Parts: sequence; C-alpha cells; structure tokens
Amino acid sequence: VQLVESGGDLVHAGGSLRLSCAAPKHTLEDYAITWFRQVSGKEREGISCISGTAGMTFYVDSVKGRFTISSDLTKSAEETVFLQMTNLREDDTARYFCAATELSCTFLMATGFQTSDMDYWGNGTPVTVSS
Repeated sequence: VQLVESGGDLVHAGGSLRLSCAAPKHTLEDYAITWFRQVSGKEREGISCISGTAGMTFYVDSVKGRFTISSDLTKSAEETVFLQMTNLREDDTARYFCAATELSCTFLMATGFQTSDMDYWGNGTPVTVSS
C-alpha cells in the first residue's frame, strides 16, 4: 500500500492547514489510517486515527478540539485521508506521516500508537508553525 502525504507548509501560530494522505482505492476497507508526527531527534508520535470505511475517529489530547481527521472515498482511483489542523501552535511543528494498519484505532489508542504496529508508511510532509 503506497501512502503519499501532502499539504505541509509554513504557517503562523493560530493559523490552519490541511494535510492529505492519498492511498490506493479500497485501502480503508482493510486498514485504519493513523497520522503521526515527528520532531527531529524525538520519537514519532501518533495523534489521530480513522477506522476505515466506518469513519470512527480518535485523537490524542494534545490535538483534540484543534485537529479533525476525515476521509474522502468518492474518487474512482484513490482514497484520501485528511488532517485539518486549526489553531496551530509552535509545538505542532513536525514532520507529519500517515500510516496504515490492519489493527483497529481502538487498539492503537489503548496501546499508545506504537509505530511497530503500522504496516505501511508514507514519507511525510513538513509542517512549520512560526510565532
């Protein structure tokens, strides 16, 4: 499964940004998609998950109320998972990755979004939030 992120940019604090994760058609029938982020020198952190075609969504506390994960399953050739980020803060600066796993978002949330549980990764897209 090839995942391709896009939408990263430089934005001022308080601003908004929408990231996209493009996946082959029917990916969400078999996989949950999780957004991770990583600051240079630190571990990759899972922040949000969407559970396949059911569309159930999950967030860690640090982004809850500011970030929204959603999916678009209507295109003929691909599916897209979005991460709408609002009220961005400087500590949201990171490289953002999407990942696919056959495990459920419920399990991933309960176990703290372990990177070893992911089956496929994209290459990431950089987000920089300036003051």
